[in-house]
Amino acid sequence: MEASSAPESRAAAELRGLLQSGRPLLYIRSSEERRVNDLLEKAARKAFPEPVPVWTWTVTQGLRRNDGSAPAEMLDARQVLDRIAAHGEKGIFQLRDYHVFLGGDADVRRRMRDLYLELLDRGKFVVIASAVAEIPAELSRSIAVIELTMPDLAEILDFLADETAILVANGAKVDTADERMYEYARTLQGLTLDEARFALRRAIAELGGLDQRALPFLAEEKKLLVKKLGTIEFVSEPGDIQGVGGLEYLKRWLLERQKLFLMRDSVSAEIVPKGLLIMGISGCGKSLTVKAISSYFHLPLYRIDMVEVFSGRHGPPDGAFVEACRLVEALAPAVVWFDEIEMGLSYQAGDSMVNRIFAFFLTWMQEKATGLFVAATANRVDLLPAEMIRKGRFDEVFFVDLPSEDERLEILKIHLKRRGFDPEKFDLERMRRFTRGWSGAECEQCVVAAVTAAKLEDREVATADLIAVASQIVPLSRTMKEQVDHIRSWAHERAVRASPREVQR
Repeated sequence: MEASSAPESRAAAELRGLLQSGRPLLYIRSSEERRVNDLLEKAARKAFPEPVPVWTWTVTQGLRRNDGSAPAEMLDARQVLDRIAAHGEKGIFQLRDYHVFLGGDADVRRRMRDLYLELLDRGKFVVIASAVAEIPAELSRSIAVIELTMPDLAEILDFLADETAILVANGAKVDTADERMYEYARTLQGLTLDEARFALRRAIAELGGLDQRALPFLAEEKKLLVKKLGTIEFVSEPGDIQGVGGLEYLKRWLLERQKLFLMRDSVSAEIVPKGLLIMGISGCGKSLTVKAISSYFHLPLYRIDMVEVFSGRHGPPDGAFVEACRLVEALAPAVVWFDEIEMGLSYQAGDSMVNRIFAFFLTWMQEKATGLFVAATANRVDLLPAEMIRKGRFDEVFFVDLPSEDERLEILKIHLKRRGFDPEKFDLERMRRFTRGWSGAECEQCVVAAVTAAKLEDREVATADLIAVASQIVPLSRTMKEQVDHIRSWAHERAVRASPREVQR
């Protein structure tokens, strides 16, 4: 993919627009100095009729021209401003970490204000690059600020074009087909360009080249990123939609929405799926379904751990929650999972901190990136306020009921196959009456217990083992009958059923 053929990134377009408007003082907030430098170099070539040089100043290395055509000048923070004012040619002057001098020296602040007037319409621009944004009040209206967020897809594609060209020149085997480059870029989204560069090197070191096999290695860098935060878990073993028994309507909904989600860059944002809320009885496959969604959509799955958010180990819970949501948004495209959402994200009278989290979540769900699909699960959705479950937050609210007879047999078959047994060798029809009222988790445990009993006696598993275990199981629907009935009653006309109603025999 040619670098010139890639669309202009959001960051490049914003910087170009400010330079072309003639704003003489800019402030770029970013910790990625190499990325800022590359953006300035490209803007210097594209934003003007003729390319202009880029100069960089640091307190340790002085002022130097980026192309190396002029010797470095050791100038202090005040002298560099005088040097820029006296410079007789057009140019972009990058001042790194200059916020320290703006905040601590009144003489420097006054000289910067003078410089603003001296540079107007002269084709000279001062760009302060820093990881923190600290602008004195007297300069706040004179300096245009750019908040450099995570690279978008266009910027990563541009970066990949440059990096893969270097790799190929060094003899590495790289699959540079447009489709493959798009896959690399999608996998690297959410990383800084330095982190993306490390991910590429890791893949090259492991495989000796770069092709479709490299995608898991590229994703490894994201795992390191979420581990540092501590409130997000990367779910490394997503499920398979075929491994979920029943839920016919929910599967059909996912199949239809999958097409729209994959087309998210070419269709209106309002029809791109935002997410769904799955409520239902414990043990009926809600969590398994969420894991399957990520596999079905070909996206990584991140789980926000509300226990860690409220633990206090990562700062105030409301701040930790906002940081976690912002990070998963930066990691898009992805599926983000809120498990038992009613336990941590609901309005509570008198608890201002929880209510701030709840208010932020409502706004965030409305405005988050289109590449982020939210999957939330709840056992007691009746505890959630109406604002949470109204249309616009989630695309749909599904109710996962106790599986029907046919679904229970399907679940038994799935778990037998998963453990290496042929379901056709079992008379599962005899299990219909024994499993009445069971959840999917109880079906699985029946298989596990039967396999365990057979292994202890060093023999093959038989239908009789399943029946023996089944006769001893008391399902949750019986031990917690009142609570299960309450959940089913609430969901009867308030949620879409995930599977057809069972026909009473």
